[in-house]
Amino acid sequence: MAPLRVGIDVSPLSLSRAGTARHIRSLLDALEAEPVEMHRYGLGGSSRLLVPVRDLGWYLAALPRKARRDGMDVLHCPTQRAPTRSRVPLVVTVHDLAVLRHPETFNRWTRTYSRRVLPRVARAATRLIAVSEFTKRELCELLGVPPEKVRVVPNAVGEPFTAEGDSAAGDYVLAVSTLEPRKNLPRLVEGYRRAGLNGLPLLVAGAAGWGDVRVSGDGVRLLGEVSDHELARLYRGARAVAYVSLYEGFGLPVLEAMACGAPVVAARNDALAEVSGGAAVLVDPLNPDSIASGLVEAIDRREELRPLGLERARSFSWDEVARATVDVYREAAG
Repeated sequence: MAPLRVGIDVSPLSLSRAGTARHIRSLLDALEAEPVEMHRYGLGGSSRLLVPVRDLGWYLAALPRKARRDGMDVLHCPTQRAPTRSRVPLVVTVHDLAVLRHPETFNRWTRTYSRRVLPRVARAATRLIAVSEFTKRELCELLGVPPEKVRVVPNAVGEPFTAEGDSAAGDYVLAVSTLEPRKNLPRLVEGYRRAGLNGLPLLVAGAAGWGDVRVSGDGVRLLGEVSDHELARLYRGARAVAYVSLYEGFGLPVLEAMACGAPVVAARNDALAEVSGGAAVLVDPLNPDSIASGLVEAIDRREELRPLGLERARSFSWDEVARATVDVYREAAG
């Protein structure tokens, strides 16, 4: 029997190196071992000026036409940017619905586009992949998606995010986040200040986002965007890693940090609690005092949290993700 021919949209790789891009790259690598024939489709260019062209011209017109012309059995859009009509069976991965739950934390274009288009994408998809049980619930509640249409296939973690390898020098607390409103960095900085960590600096790794988010203060150092290998070194060397985002569908930095052996402080919300599975210190992301207490607790409990995090991270495998994703392709293709 001939392998399934699957077209996959890789356009997001030209616009971001954050968690979604790592998800796509890792999934593509793992799918190479599966009995599917993958065809990559992408709209080139990294300029933000191309975003409306991508969202309207590429997803709503060009991409589904290309997939049909090339005889694809399935078209997979690994983010919720996707066609609203497709004659090829459509699989769409939904990482979160923050743009519907907290629209004020997104720019005007993204808010408007998502409000109008996401319900149509959800209807057009033959199958939806949610990266967590929490995101599945959000799909059902916010978009009225029937539960039987959704398959939960979580993110995973792999190289270079392992406990073995070089560690960055020095003592520090690490935050990994794009600088944007949803990531809650000002409250993290205030919690760090209140924690009084005996001079430990707070390092913030991540690209500039939108919303003019400014992160500064005594002991706070902005590293900007770093490579995956440097990020793994930073995770391994951190006394604690803090991720107190106001809303997440999964929270990949939590999993990456645990896989590298770092104790984690995470926001107490459904997705991060689901991913961390009891292996992280959970805090109220709206309360700087709670964040401060969590930082102190994570550092104090480092030797206890490290093995718990490593064990939890081992349960998220890209090989398993690839196999489950292929199962969804087969369902969609019928």
